[in-house]
Amino acid sequence: MRRTLAILALTLTCAAPALAQSSTSSASAPLPAAPAVLLTDAINRPGQDLSGLWAYSTDLYRTAETDINGRPPAPRAMRYRDISVDAEVAKKPDTEFFEFDMDKAPKAALPGAWNAAEPELRWFDGLMWYQRHFTAEAAGNRRAFLRFEAVNYRVKVYVNGQLAGQHEGGFTPFSIEVGKLLRAGDNQVTIGVDSTHDATTVPPTVTDWDIYGGVTRPIRLIYTPETFIDDEFLHLDLDGHIRGGMHLNGASAGNRDVSVKIGAGKAIALKTDGNGDAKIDITAPKGLKLWSPDSPTLYDVTFTAGNDTLTDHIGFRTIQARGTDILLNGKPIFLRGISMHEEEFGSNPARRMTPEAIRALLTEVKEGLHGNFVRLAHYPHSELTTRMADEMGLMIWSEIPVYWSVDFGNEKTLSTARHMLAENILRDRNRASIIVWSVGNETPNTPERNRFLATLADDARARDGTRLISAALLVSHNMKDGHIEMAIDDPLVEHLDLMAANTYNGWYGDDTLADVAKETWTMPAGKPMIFSEFGADALAGFHDATRPVKFTEEYQAEFYRRTLAMADRIPALRGMSPWILKDFQSPRRQHPVYQNGWNRKGLMSETGVRKEAFDVLANYYIGKEKD
Repeated sequence: MRRTLAILALTLTCAAPALAQSSTSSASAPLPAAPAVLLTDAINRPGQDLSGLWAYSTDLYRTAETDINGRPPAPRAMRYRDISVDAEVAKKPDTEFFEFDMDKAPKAALPGAWNAAEPELRWFDGLMWYQRHFTAEAAGNRRAFLRFEAVNYRVKVYVNGQLAGQHEGGFTPFSIEVGKLLRAGDNQVTIGVDSTHDATTVPPTVTDWDIYGGVTRPIRLIYTPETFIDDEFLHLDLDGHIRGGMHLNGASAGNRDVSVKIGAGKAIALKTDGNGDAKIDITAPKGLKLWSPDSPTLYDVTFTAGNDTLTDHIGFRTIQARGTDILLNGKPIFLRGISMHEEEFGSNPARRMTPEAIRALLTEVKEGLHGNFVRLAHYPHSELTTRMADEMGLMIWSEIPVYWSVDFGNEKTLSTARHMLAENILRDRNRASIIVWSVGNETPNTPERNRFLATLADDARARDGTRLISAALLVSHNMKDGHIEMAIDDPLVEHLDLMAANTYNGWYGDDTLADVAKETWTMPAGKPMIFSEFGADALAGFHDATRPVKFTEEYQAEFYRRTLAMADRIPALRGMSPWILKDFQSPRRQHPVYQNGWNRKGLMSETGVRKEAFDVLANYYIGKEKD
């Protein structure tokens, strides 16, 4: 399915400037500052693609960063030096030696996690150095940035032997200004990537997915004017106004004439304030076509500031919770969804998410399952994914990896999570497909956790009050009158617009499939609820029709039948994203027959073979389409 671009040539009425966000709440702590450079919509800027073969060198003992007894690193181990090892040795052949030579090191294709580069790197977790040379122009009177879409988890970037910048967080973009370090002609860039997690990181040290260390999304060199459009966003508010803003970065950002044009409509003239910000508030034209899964209309929206022009493809729609309903464009909708990890089909995935790989996954949701909703678990997925969801008409739940037991009492951990959430929202708030920002998954109910997640929920509303806020919650399991009663009794609910529950009764614990049929649910009144997860493992091709046992396709299919029947008895249920579209890598899962490093809860195998439960869910969603 191709993106539908609408042409709009109607008169837009300007109103008085308004806040960039349509609604906010007072955060429990001041919002963390946005990154110094956003380069929002960088994907639509011209740039030099640095994808391709890079030399790599493992550094498990971090010799390029420190020597024994805490001394500075020895020059012979510094992989980021701007030298030729052969030339240096030739100068002092009797005394000089090195313990690296990036010119002779093995090569790996970037982007792509190192896990798939060589068999011995499958579970490597530590520090890796990447290096390549590239030809570039000197920046001159322009500015130059290296744009990284994702590097997992901590990274230091060196250009021509000099430290250019660093970043923490494995799934959100960052830009490093390098104009003063570039030289005309040959340049060297070296990246030190550390996938190690510790007590302060987000996610924590233990997860149920492959950590996939390395450079997992594209790297590009981008030149901009001295003053450029650093951020731009638009959305449709419930009152029928289109609001948003532009932010300029540079010495001439203040009091500057700028404009925005939607489709073929007339350009709207604006002026930035002293900080380089221009607010947009226009009455939506009568002919505006709203984005929806059935009609994913996108407009070419052009932002202009002097000689810098950006064109984004933006859909306009509203999403809200009213009572127990979820309203898309003012009409109730049921979220026919599935959860999905960022992992391509194949027996040796490398988180190399090309447009073809992404489309293959999303097509199984849209056309195979008859879905309209995807939970992108458990971290921000590629910008290519959210843009393709815009084009295909799939609503998105987007979350940051506040997962299980991160160190909720640690202020550094909270700061890291808040910056991740900011980077996620600031990258994707133009995407009509995203209807939910999630702030956590399966986190324990403690005072420290409640303060932590409440802060994130407040941050999300302050940055973008136009989407629903949620979190995937653990639930209580009790026996009442001879049946199981499940309860959403989490105090975090008061900070959420949408209640979401993960449940695995009939798979984990002592509950049988027969017990699932009799489950009842209790929860706070007045809010919609979805099942953010439920599922059971099955090894594709493993059958026992006489007596369905765990890991058979029959057991998984029956689990889905029983759980879906139970779900239909929950009055406030407005959607679901079962766990999960396809089997995915997880070092936790090591049964030598059924798992071998794979979580088998997928409705499809890792290579794309559909299991019996796939059709069970697809047929259920066909029925929901007709409701």
